[in-house]
Amino acid sequence: MKAEMIELITRVVQVLRINFSWMTWNLFLAFIPLVLSIWLFRARLRRSWFWWLGFLVFYAFLPNAPYLLTDVIHLVYDIREIESIWIITLVLIPTYLLVIIAGFEAYVISLINLGYYLHRISKTKWIIWVELITHAICAVGIFWGRFCRFNSWDLITQPDALFTRGIDLILGKQPLFVITLTFVILSGLYWVMKRVSLGFSRQLRQLT
Repeated sequence: MKAEMIELITRVVQVLRINFSWMTWNLFLAFIPLVLSIWLFRARLRRSWFWWLGFLVFYAFLPNAPYLLTDVIHLVYDIREIESIWIITLVLIPTYLLVIIAGFEAYVISLINLGYYLHRISKTKWIIWVELITHAICAVGIFWGRFCRFNSWDLITQPDALFTRGIDLILGKQPLFVITLTFVILSGLYWVMKRVSLGFSRQLRQLT
């Protein structure tokens, strides 16, 4: 019994160690647009060419935040490796939930900051449309990242492949269905999380 427990713990540590690498990297990529959104949309900067460059980088990296939702496929593989229901329930699932929620919350706050900026420049009516367009862009970006293995920096390193092979791949019926489904999921989750985040923010302001 003791030997089996040691073997199980060893396997869990191995799985977490392997996951730690890609989880940390994906969270790093997810928080890049969040940091940029604070700089671009909360700081009162003049819209210079440098600001527009930062804006393009923001949108290039933004799909990395909701992309973490698709990392749930790794959980399926890990569950197959670890048969203990207790380890799965108490270690694996909470770890994945924490990472996925953190990534998506970075997406939500980034768009809230963008909405704040649009409201500040008297473009409040644009917010809902900009959000929907952003969800569509990110749905395509998630598809490119998950199924085509493109990265954000491929816009610079291999733009030809991205816009030829990438566009060619999304024109099929199955890719369009996946992208549409991703758009619906992003829109629904964002609508819920935005209200939760804004409600939490209001409560914090009232307490302070």
